[in-house]
Amino acid sequence: MKAAHPEDVAANRVNPGETLRQARESNGWTLAEVALKLNLTSTSLANLEAGAFDKLPGHTFARGYIRAYAKLLGIDQTVLVQEFDQFTGTDSQGSNVHGLGRIEEPTRVSHTILRIVSLLLLIAVIGGGFVWWQDQASQRSKDLTSNAMEHVEVESADGTTQIHPLDEPEDQAVVEAQTTPQAPATAEQPVPETATAPAATPAVPAPGTPTAPVAQAPAVPTPAPAPAAPTAPAMSPPTTPALIAGDGRVQITFIADCWTQVTDGNGKVLFSGLKRKGDTLDQGGKPPLTLRLGFARGAQVAYNGQPVDVAPFTSGETARLKLGQ
Repeated sequence: MKAAHPEDVAANRVNPGETLRQARESNGWTLAEVALKLNLTSTSLANLEAGAFDKLPGHTFARGYIRAYAKLLGIDQTVLVQEFDQFTGTDSQGSNVHGLGRIEEPTRVSHTILRIVSLLLLIAVIGGGFVWWQDQASQRSKDLTSNAMEHVEVESADGTTQIHPLDEPEDQAVVEAQTTPQAPATAEQPVPETATAPAATPAVPAPGTPTAPVAQAPAVPTPAPAPAAPTAPAMSPPTTPALIAGDGRVQITFIADCWTQVTDGNGKVLFSGLKRKGDTLDQGGKPPLTLRLGFARGAQVAYNGQPVDVAPFTSGETARLKLGQ
């Protein structure tokens, strides 16, 4: 038997833990069973029975353990508490410790730290998820805005509206709007004045010769020449540019007004302008040919005679695709 202070314990002093151990064994209970009933560890209960009270949290807790242990075994608690005070040399007066049905061990500092760390980790995970969600929502808003503003409408001098993508140089769009062909005005032809016949000079009679009245025929006005009709300039039929070896050709039939731009593989703009419904475009150049359509549904595209589906390359109303890659 190990006492808290062996040098101060007299031989006539009784260890209350030994009394509790004997009562436990007489009831046929194991140390683990009693520890489970009292909500104590088997090590703490073994120290209690061995009288090693200095290994317990303190005499106040040890006294409470003895009360709970005695109550569980049906032993007088007061007698065992007095034996404990005599064994340890302490005084129980003023103690507020009463018999407890179940004794809970004090919370360890490590448990508190673990809970705090877990709470901080949970807060960090929730905060990171919220920041990620906000970033994704902002990115989606930017994508929708960029898709909605892929082209700009430019009003030309003749009242028509042309559609230009935002990545087209501004100077090019302005020049195209200003250089849109207008219907030539009909030149007014000056009306030639009516030619007036010179008046006939009367003949002067010779002296001494009787003069007879001369009958003058009425002057007939000369009709003015009709103004010549303006001659329309002869229109030469459109010619299809000849293909160079290795070049590709894009053919487009427009079923609605559509702004169109064709760029060859060197970055040279082969065509850029507004095509009307019913127009066609046949353009060749060095592949890959980059095709941009301001109104994708208004164009039927073919490359080297093979039809091309522009739907996979359409975003909103515009389309951008490369042909001949």
